[in-house]
Amino acid sequence: MENFTSRENCATIGKIPLPDRAVLERIIPDPSRLIFENIDPKYLSDKLGRLQGAAQAVAFPLSTAEVSALLGYAHEYGISVTPRGAGTNLVGSTVPVRGGIILDMSRMNRVLELDEDTMTVTVEPGILLQDLQAFVEDRGLFYPPDPGEKASTLGGNISTNAGGMRAVKYGVTRDYVRGLEIVMADGTVLTVGGKNVKDATGLSLKNLIVGAEGTLAVVTKCILRLIPKPEASVSVLVPYPDLKTGIGSVLSILRANANPTAVEFMERKVVALGERFLDIQYPRPDAGSYILLTFDGRKAEVEANVERVRSLALAQGALEYTILSDPRQAADIWKVRGALVNAVEAVSEQEPVDIVVPISKTEEYIRYINDLERDSGMQMVAFGHAGDGNVHLCVVRGDRTSEEWHTQLRANMEKAYARAYQLGGVTSGEHGVGLSKRHYFLRETAPANVAVMNRIKDALDPKHILNDQKSYIITGEK
Repeated sequence: MENFTSRENCATIGKIPLPDRAVLERIIPDPSRLIFENIDPKYLSDKLGRLQGAAQAVAFPLSTAEVSALLGYAHEYGISVTPRGAGTNLVGSTVPVRGGIILDMSRMNRVLELDEDTMTVTVEPGILLQDLQAFVEDRGLFYPPDPGEKASTLGGNISTNAGGMRAVKYGVTRDYVRGLEIVMADGTVLTVGGKNVKDATGLSLKNLIVGAEGTLAVVTKCILRLIPKPEASVSVLVPYPDLKTGIGSVLSILRANANPTAVEFMERKVVALGERFLDIQYPRPDAGSYILLTFDGRKAEVEANVERVRSLALAQGALEYTILSDPRQAADIWKVRGALVNAVEAVSEQEPVDIVVPISKTEEYIRYINDLERDSGMQMVAFGHAGDGNVHLCVVRGDRTSEEWHTQLRANMEKAYARAYQLGGVTSGEHGVGLSKRHYFLRETAPANVAVMNRIKDALDPKHILNDQKSYIITGEK
C-alpha cells in the first residue's frame, strides 16, 4: 500500500493521531467529498442528536478502493474511523468518541446487479431501505426485513442486524445477507459469502460482520436474498380492553398456524400521542391496547388466516376485529405505528429502548414496566413486536431538570434491563448497543462472552481504529 505521509507529519492531540488533510485529499481528490472545517453537528451524533463527538474530517467515498486506501492510511497511523450511513441510529453508534475521520458511506448507494436466477440483488451499503424495497417490488420481488426507519441504509441495517415488524414471519436482516464485500481495518478487501444458498466452508466471516456495529470492518457491497412478492397483504387492527388481555392472546395467535407477517402491540396511551402527532384517529378509543396484524401470501391463504384469527381473538377478549380493507385506512393505521417514537419525542425528550424477552415473558415484562412507571413516577410508554418479544419503550423526561433526568433515568434503566435479563432477555433487538446501552450490556453479559468478543476485535482491528469504545469493546485505547 502506498505510504502517503511520514509518521512525523501526522499531527496528534495527546496519544490520538489526527488525519493529515493532504493525505485525504490525495485519496479523495474531489473537494466536494471531504469536509474539514465547520463540520455539521449531524455528522458528530446520531438521529437523536444528544450525544456529540468530535472529528477532524468527514469523507464520502464512492468506491471500495477509496475505502481501502482511507482505512489503510488510518490503520498505519492509528487514526480513529467512525463509519456511518443515513444517521438514523438511536444509540450513539455513529458518535465519534476518539476524533479522527467520519467515514460516510451514504453516497455509495447504487444497485449493482439484480440476479433473478439466484433471487439475489447486489447493492452498495448506502442505498436506503425504502429505495431497495421499491426497486425489487417493481420487479415482482420482495426484500422482507422491515425496520421502522425506512430511510435507513442497508449498511446500517446490516451493522445492527435490523429486524422490524415482519421478523415474526420472515426473520431479520442476517437471514437475507448472502454475501458481503468488506474492508478490514488495515485496508484489506475481502469477499465473504456469495450467491450460494449453502456454505459450510470454514468460519462464517459474513455472520461475524452482521450486527457488529462497524467495529470489525466496513461493508462496501451487499449480496441480499430476495423472495417472490406476496400476492396479497391484509392488515387487521384488534382493540383489547387492556394490555394484558392483548398480549395474552398473542401466543394463541402464533400457535394457530395462521402465519402472521407482523404482530405489533401498542398501549392506548402511546397511540393517543401518535394520533395527535399525525391527526389520525384509531377506532375504539376506549381500548386499553391494540394488536396490529398483517397477513401476506396467496390470496386464498391470507383470507383463511384472517378468519382463523378472528374467532380466536374475539374468544380471548378482543373488543372488535377490524379488517383494514381500505388501503388508505390501513396506511393511516400503520403510519401511526411507525411514528410513535417521533410522536413521543415531539412532546418530551425521551429514551428509546428496545429490550427483548422470550415471547412467553412479554406480558410479564410489560407488567413489570407498568409497575416501575407507577413506583418511579417516570412515564414509560410501551409498544413493539409482540410476535418476537421485542419490547420498545419510550421513557419520558417530562419536566425534570437535566440532573434529575439523568439520575432517575439511569436508576430506572438499571432495573428495567436487570429484569429483562432475569426473564432470559437481552439488551437490544435491533437498535444495537452503541454508547447508550453499553453500560447495561457490559453489566449484564457474562464476562467470558465479552472477553471472546474483545479477542475477536483485537485480532481483526489490533489498533482499535474502527468505532472504538462502542458496544462490547472494553479494552479501551490501544
